[in-house]
Amino acid sequence: MIKRTLEEIQLMSKGTGLKEEYKNILIEGVSTDSRTIKEGQLFVPLIGEKFNGHNFIEQAIEKGAKASLWSKQQPLPNIDFPFILVEDTLLALHQLAKEYRNQLNIKAIGITGSNGKTTTKDITASLLSIKYKTKKTVGNYNNLIGVPLTILDLDEDTEMAVVEMGTEMFGELSILTSIVKPDIAIITSIGEAHLEHLINKENVAKAKLEILEGLNSEGLFIYFGDDPTLKKVLKNYTIKHKTITYGTEDHNDYQCKLKSMDQKGLSFTLETPIHKEFYLPILGKHNMYNATAAIAVAIHYGIPFDLIQEGLYNVDKTGMRDELIHAKGFAILNDSYKSNPDSLLAALNTFYSMKNFNQKIAVIGDMLGLGKEEIKAHEKIGLVIDENQVDYLFTIGPLAKHIGDKAITRFGKDRIIHCEDKRELVEKIKKVIKPKSLLLVKASRSLELEEVVKAISEEVAFPENEAI
Repeated sequence: MIKRTLEEIQLMSKGTGLKEEYKNILIEGVSTDSRTIKEGQLFVPLIGEKFNGHNFIEQAIEKGAKASLWSKQQPLPNIDFPFILVEDTLLALHQLAKEYRNQLNIKAIGITGSNGKTTTKDITASLLSIKYKTKKTVGNYNNLIGVPLTILDLDEDTEMAVVEMGTEMFGELSILTSIVKPDIAIITSIGEAHLEHLINKENVAKAKLEILEGLNSEGLFIYFGDDPTLKKVLKNYTIKHKTITYGTEDHNDYQCKLKSMDQKGLSFTLETPIHKEFYLPILGKHNMYNATAAIAVAIHYGIPFDLIQEGLYNVDKTGMRDELIHAKGFAILNDSYKSNPDSLLAALNTFYSMKNFNQKIAVIGDMLGLGKEEIKAHEKIGLVIDENQVDYLFTIGPLAKHIGDKAITRFGKDRIIHCEDKRELVEKIKKVIKPKSLLLVKASRSLELEEVVKAISEEVAFPENEAI
């Protein structure tokens, strides 16, 4: 993590006002959260729609904050404490991260896309860590706050930084890529996500392509070559960087092909640029694409093929994504971190492919952020969900109800159950679940359906002889 004197921090953040007696104080790390700040860190109080971090300066000091950035528009507390004055604390956080990135001798891999970016990040970091000191974005720290904090958390001897970068509207990735300055930029896919601001998939693609603005002039652009929207939009771009495409179609530089899939993972082959078989212990055919992108990065940085397979075996995967939980006599496919039409269909296909279960229950919540087409998007899922692969369909949320409404003519009303809250959902699942069942749980983040996963895991148990 960043270790600098306050005099250096003031210069790097373009701040003013630091008193002379504080200039040689050393800070170690940066935090924007007064609840979790650690001893010796710099506090950066941010202002949001419903909070003002400046109001929590005393708590930050009690927890061990050594200094604080401070907005000039906020009243300065009458306390003996090191303050660095800035116009805007979020912009100052960005500026500080930019300057720190410039001082580091690292290679940065920036990853964006509608789906798959977190798993691609995890696999890429696993492969690179075989040969290099590697750090990656923690959890889903991929926004205008999380990305600069990720950069500021890098140790000075870090060799590879794998940084996930999200966006909900135009301009956000421009900011993030200017901070990260990636040496490799990856776009995993273009889907129906964040349409509330971006309106259509073509605009999503254009927003994702902002990542190229910060890409090193000698850098590498890797993208999912099967994606029709990305291919369409790229026709209007002049790409000056070296590019690598991946996917199943023949034109791709890295062509992959699924060989087999089971409850523990999948086997696939690279047909080009070399013929090589790999095994990935992660569920879902779509993760073959994420692994292929990561393999392209690994090969670019000289990781041998035998060590690539070792790295695939040892992926430290971020939770709540295609996570198979073995409960007491049944299993849960926990994919509750986020949801949009493409990721939901991918999760359903994984769900369908899993065999040797006596019963399958799909638990689906609202897909949020889809804009004016949100109802139609849910109805489309209801029209295509396979009644022969799903014994019961549970929905929660006003939008998810439209899935059930469109599926009811094929399922019948007894197999589709809509719930108003999570407690009702848990109780009604408990009434129908059987030994050796498989549950899929999928919804947008704000529904927090991991609480349902936890409750079902704790409250349902079948005899040991019914174990999966």
